[in-house]
Amino acid sequence: MITPAFDISQDADFLTITIKVPYARVSEFDIYIDGDDFKFYAKPYFSQLTLPGRIVEDGRQKAVYNADDGVFTVRVPKETPGQHFEGLNLLTSLLAPKGTRTAKRLVEEIGASSEIPEDEDDDEDFDWQIEQTPYEESPSDQLNPQCSYGFGNLRVGVFRRLQEELNDVIDLGDPDVTPAAERTRRRLEAEKAKFDPDHYLADLFEDDTVKQLLNYKTWWEEIQKRTSNVSPESEDKRVTFTEKEKEQLRKFTNKSYLLDKRAEQLAYLGLIDVLLAYCYETRVTEGERNVESSWNIRKLSGSLCWFEVFTYQILVAAN
Repeated sequence: MITPAFDISQDADFLTITIKVPYARVSEFDIYIDGDDFKFYAKPYFSQLTLPGRIVEDGRQKAVYNADDGVFTVRVPKETPGQHFEGLNLLTSLLAPKGTRTAKRLVEEIGASSEIPEDEDDDEDFDWQIEQTPYEESPSDQLNPQCSYGFGNLRVGVFRRLQEELNDVIDLGDPDVTPAAERTRRRLEAEKAKFDPDHYLADLFEDDTVKQLLNYKTWWEEIQKRTSNVSPESEDKRVTFTEKEKEQLRKFTNKSYLLDKRAEQLAYLGLIDVLLAYCYETRVTEGERNVESSWNIRKLSGSLCWFEVFTYQILVAAN
């Protein structure tokens, strides 16, 4: 588990806890409040704070997540309004556990039987705590600019603290220290190792399923056929959105990126890679998305699972 960066402020009646959890699985988050004990979990982040005062759950508590910044803001009421909590800036003290119990008896009765009763539960003798260390931001000069990745190849250091979670996200084990050329080499080696000629030989002779998939008409092909007579001046009429799709579009954040010419080229090539993976997944499932669709797209896209940095030379060679 990763201890997230956090900050705490207060007013007369409330405590505001700001927790930075970029790339967290927000669908799995949980908050626990009990007196001076505050726990927060959003995989792979976990934080347990021992507060210098008591807080309560009385219906006024509120949690808000900003997806753009990856920040949870939790606002909880104080049990005693007007109380001032001392030491909220002492983050290490807040992360320290209340104390641990020991399974060793400090007082032992001489001559007593050394056998432990069968109905005694050993788990009650322990107070399990996850060791936590305050988050420290790495200096920018420690990050290797050659090992950038992500949209437009603009991100560095994102996965440095997420090594334990990498198997659930990408195939590249150490992206923060692996240059782009090395990622390409590893991807090609992995694909070669997993290639099974017998599998494709079987498809050559038993091709009924393959023919069915090739004959399937995707939704964009249907649109192209339906709007083939649309004039170039009315190109925007080729695609129409349902009310549900329009609602989804309204919820999207309008975020701008300042990209130089090279970053813009890398971003477009990466998007093409993801779109091709989506097209393949759509065809093999005949448009019926399922629980594995996202996984299929990720595995097919070198940009997503290997942080491949495509160039026009690589794209031409691949084709």
